[in-house]
Amino acid sequence: MGQNKDINQFDIPLAKRTYLKNPSSILLKKLLIFSPFLLFIFSMVALGLIRNLKPGPLLDLIFHVEKIHDHRVLGHLPYNEVSREKLVLIEPNIEVHIDMSDSLLNMREEAEKDGIFLVFLSGYRSINLQKDIFYSLKSIRNQEAAERARVSAPPGYSEHSTGFAIDIGDATQRETDFETEFENTKAFRWLMKNAAKFHFKLSFDKDNKYIDYEPWHWRYEGSIEALKIFESSNRKLQI
Repeated sequence: MGQNKDINQFDIPLAKRTYLKNPSSILLKKLLIFSPFLLFIFSMVALGLIRNLKPGPLLDLIFHVEKIHDHRVLGHLPYNEVSREKLVLIEPNIEVHIDMSDSLLNMREEAEKDGIFLVFLSGYRSINLQKDIFYSLKSIRNQEAAERARVSAPPGYSEHSTGFAIDIGDATQRETDFETEFENTKAFRWLMKNAAKFHFKLSFDKDNKYIDYEPWHWRYEGSIEALKIFESSNRKLQI
């Protein structure tokens, strides 16, 4: 088994021919004789249907096909890295897109008025930093790429690279940071009720078939740029 065989060395079984020896073979021969005529009739019918077909269904079909090929890698969509001039520092080690900074800070202030204390865990992450996170943790946890991608995006495929994503925790229950248990906190319940007013949306809910549930991960959709970036994520396949 150690040597590679030349393709000519492989045994290819001969196809067996079977001959019809019953009356039905006469019908088959007639069908073969008239098949060009039948093909012509079928072609004319098909052309007639195409001429009468409105462009809408055809465009919808093309659109659906394009949606299937959305360039995902291990379930994640690609995102370009935001330019540095569009980032602002809202607190030590936390940078976000300038378009969402005011809404994010206003949301935290409104939460405090309700006795809820939000803590920002992670904002903008460069593609290089995402690369370090993805590959180093994959090695530490002895996980294959596909398994690790359930909880961490490959470099170039993280919403954090856009500057429009923010990881949020409950300041009174820090043990739930980056844990699904965060959904049991007052902070998460407040976000589910109020985040939309500030144009924030939970990115990876329990219904996501590609990525594990992340109750701490929210993205901003309150600007035209953000809406364009997340258009593919918001698009629902209707096939």
